Amino acid sequence: MLTIGFDAKRYFLNYTGLGNYSRDLIRILEKHYPENNYIKYTPKLGDNLTSNQLTDRKIQLPTSKISKMLPMVWRNWNIISDLKRDKVQIYHGLSGEIPIGLQKAGIKSVVTIHDLIFLRYPELYRAVDRWIYDKKAKYAVENADRIIAISEQTKQDLISYYQVPEDKISVIYQVSHPAFKTEKTEEEKERIRSKYNLPRDFVLNVGSIEPRKNAFQIVKAIEGLDIPLVIIGKETPYTQSIKEYIASKGMEKQVVFMKGLSMEELATIYAMANIFIYPSKFEGFGIPIIEALYSGTPVITTNSGVFPEAAGPFSNYIDPENVAEIRKSIQLILSDPELANNMAVKGREYVQRFNDEFIAQQIMGLYQQLV
Repeated sequence: MLTIGFDAKRYFLNYTGLGNYSRDLIRILEKHYPENNYIKYTPKLGDNLTSNQLTDRKIQLPTSKISKMLPMVWRNWNIISDLKRDKVQIYHGLSGEIPIGLQKAGIKSVVTIHDLIFLRYPELYRAVDRWIYDKKAKYAVENADRIIAISEQTKQDLISYYQVPEDKISVIYQVSHPAFKTEKTEEEKERIRSKYNLPRDFVLNVGSIEPRKNAFQIVKAIEGLDIPLVIIGKETPYTQSIKEYIASKGMEKQVVFMKGLSMEELATIYAMANIFIYPSKFEGFGIPIIEALYSGTPVITTNSGVFPEAAGPFSNYIDPENVAEIRKSIQLILSDPELANNMAVKGREYVQRFNDEFIAQQIMGLYQQLV
């Protein structure tokens, strides 16, 4: 039996990317390797706790007065004494950082690095944020015993930007939530269509609405086409410029913005979409692509970086800045039901390589190598 500690701050407090990664990784380990002791360390608990999380006795919060007052100090330093008390053998930093002093305490460590976008596209970040992310990531990759990169793209970036030895990095992909892997009935789809007043046919984009993810290009690409666009994600100042463009072109009825959906609702909308389109400029992996493939929805995505790795050989690839190319790709799939069906079936076959049991086996194998 192993005792493994996790940095679970985002498990409890983040409801999108890093939070989903943390919850899914711990979920598959608890399911497939229940004999181990998994302890979640978090400075506080979130508001959206499930009944399972509320009764989970393997949650550790700061205990000392100073650690409660200064959670950052606890996560970076004081947590070590808690890990020693709990006889943790391996500590896994799930979001690109680990506490200082693990090696000295005799505790093995793994860190997951999702991406190095703050180094690749520094103009997208404030200088102070770049400095913090770089400092944390650099310390983590230099001091962790092993590194998990969530894609080959991230592995190559680690080698390029931080000169990490290749044999220290394992590429282990991210899994997706079970909601995307279950077939949705027509009744379920109709219930969601009615609840949110969604059109019968539409193309879908999911992810934070920010410049890097390029939703603006999709809006421009569907202008003049007889197909609505549904955009699901957290809005940012960039969203306003998209909405102004939509208003100027009289496209208000053609573009629907949504957010705050449950995972089951989101999965049903994926399954309802004619096409999932993801023209992001850069990602560490691109979990929405995986969600779309599990949902049996044809994918259009970027022709470089991590995207062919995630989307496989049966998706359609475009230059994310080329509006005409995006439009042509949408028209091609909408006009050819046989092509769309083939993309859906073959895409679902391809995505089985990201199944829970296979990923859990890889992670557990890595832990066992360390001890």
